Amino acid sequence: MATIKLQLIGKAENVPIYLRLSVNRNLTPRAKTGLFINPKDWSSTTGLPKQTTSANKNLSTDLQNLKIYIFKKFNDASSEGVEISKDWLQHNIDVFFSRKNEENLSELLTDAIQSIIDEVATRKNAKGGLGLSKSRKDAYISLKNVLIEYQKEKRYKVKDVNLKFGKDFLKYLLHTKKYQKSTALKKLADLKTVCNDAELNGIEANIQYKKIESSKPNNENIIYLTPLELEKIQKAELINEAHQNARKWLLLGCNLGQRGGDLLQLNETNFVKRNGLEVIELKQQKTGKNVTIPVLETTKEIIASGLPYKISIQKFNKYIKVICKKAELNDMIKGSKIQVTVKGQGNKKKRKIDGVYPKWELMASHVCRRSFASNLYGILPTPLIMQITQHSSERLLLNYIGKNTLDYAQQIADFYTLQALKDKKEPQLTVLKNVINQ
Repeated sequence: MATIKLQLIGKAENVPIYLRLSVNRNLTPRAKTGLFINPKDWSSTTGLPKQTTSANKNLSTDLQNLKIYIFKKFNDASSEGVEISKDWLQHNIDVFFSRKNEENLSELLTDAIQSIIDEVATRKNAKGGLGLSKSRKDAYISLKNVLIEYQKEKRYKVKDVNLKFGKDFLKYLLHTKKYQKSTALKKLADLKTVCNDAELNGIEANIQYKKIESSKPNNENIIYLTPLELEKIQKAELINEAHQNARKWLLLGCNLGQRGGDLLQLNETNFVKRNGLEVIELKQQKTGKNVTIPVLETTKEIIASGLPYKISIQKFNKYIKVICKKAELNDMIKGSKIQVTVKGQGNKKKRKIDGVYPKWELMASHVCRRSFASNLYGILPTPLIMQITQHSSERLLLNYIGKNTLDYAQQIADFYTLQALKDKKEPQLTVLKNVINQ
């Protein structure tokens, strides 16, 4: 006759409770119940929690009901010829505690995240194709890891994600994990995606998850290089060849408006002629979109002595800080700077810390694309800027360069003023200087 025994494994203050099903000498599967207890509260005589507190009494009731449930499932499986195994036992334990349904779909939040991670190769991406990028996979792995830290011994289900959960989790990300607002809100957005995906797969979800605020905040500290600062960079005295090479990449980047990863991959094959026009053709890594950029005179001047040689994005970020320091970009501005703290056993934690810093300290590869868009806004038609930066909407572009609706209104007003002058078709006389003959 089959027997069931509950066991503790470990010597910590809170150890997991296991259930062992003994069918015969050769078949004794054991699986986690997902419950924990302090060994001091466990009775080796009864094989159950001591009846000393209401929490222990409730736990004891749950465990006894679990044993009854597993016995029933075992008898049903035996009569139907179902194979008994550790997986079978774990599945039925999880079903009893509503962690999974009968169709073997886990209701646990961490399992819902893992489901997306396991399917990255076949999931539809933003480009309309199959397969999520490595950065998206890493984002879900990060979300799962931080959620495991957050829940500790508690195992949240998809249906537990409501407005209160969203607020509490956000506070944890901001105050305990010290994430930037944008990073914390992105994790909430990923969490909502997980809940939506689980719901579509038949797992119970709380309707409130859709109302969790996860909108990306407006850019508050827009950092870009002005034409005057670019001129100072161009004239800065640099002795180190690596710095001279990085300066060429920096100037080229501010002239082409591409992300650092795309910029540093450029080579001679990207420069082609189309209908007699010299252009740069590339495929953006993040968006997968093809971009064609005209080779202007300023671009030709930058690469007159040849294209810069390849360097890593890490070295580029490091060198441009040195270059901008040499160019004396010392204005104190608001921004965030990555600081590395060492945790136990040599583990490092990186966090962006808000503050006021010399401008050169805040330089990184993203300054190239932002400088391009900011310097040309209001000069080049916005759709043409978007064609090169590949922002999907004017709203996103304006947020990216820190422009608001008033700036947008000003651009429209300037356009109509210019049109009105053209419609008059009147010669415009300009007095350059009054000359009085003596």
